[in-house]
Amino acid sequence: MTRHPLEVQILGCGDAMGSGGRLQTCFSLRRGKQRVLVDCGATAMMAIRRFGIDPLEIDLILISHLHGDHFGGLPFFLLDARLVSRRQKPLVIAGPPGLEARLWRVMETFYSGSTKARQRFEVRFEELVADETLDLGLVQVTAIEVVHQSGAPAYGLRVQWDDRCFAYSGDTEWTEALLAIARQADLFICESAFFDRQIPNHMPYTTLVQRRADLECKHMLLTHLSQEMLERVGDLEIDCAEDGQVLRL
Repeated sequence: MTRHPLEVQILGCGDAMGSGGRLQTCFSLRRGKQRVLVDCGATAMMAIRRFGIDPLEIDLILISHLHGDHFGGLPFFLLDARLVSRRQKPLVIAGPPGLEARLWRVMETFYSGSTKARQRFEVRFEELVADETLDLGLVQVTAIEVVHQSGAPAYGLRVQWDDRCFAYSGDTEWTEALLAIARQADLFICESAFFDRQIPNHMPYTTLVQRRADLECKHMLLTHLSQEMLERVGDLEIDCAEDGQVLRL
């Protein structure tokens, strides 16, 4: 049987402030007609519509940490599922401890009463535990804790889909945990918010350049670029993600 390639589409690679007009963090992993989202920033539904993705193809959403530019699109995804897409099949959302409670609070803040409305599909939450691999059917996900304050553990993620591995740093300053996240990944997407400034919770590009060989990934893309990074894109040695970009692994 011919196996479909793993298609990775960048649905958003911007920072929280929308620098350069980029959409917030969201990556689509697809094989055949099965699709997984990695992070679901507040602009995720805009990206899904813009790039012609059927939300009903998405059966699993993985969340790295609980900041709005990484999980703030979930309320809109769920509202669309109930009111527009008319979803009936289950949806699995996996992320750090506290994700479910935080999501319902956000939904009630945005749309009072929305968490009490009837819906035709089940939402199942799975908790990612640091240094453990969770089998979610389509994929196996390993969460590795990184250095980023979000009121809950923040993770980098290794997503194994059959013979392909997608790795993602989440948001973090440099930590040796990145070596385990990136090792032998077919694609490693790593945040690099600043060029050389050492800002807590975020990654300077110069550190990544110094440690690039230690990461041992097959291909690497930078994401979560600030305005200062966008102004220097032409001078960078590591490729930068672009909204809408498609890679086949």
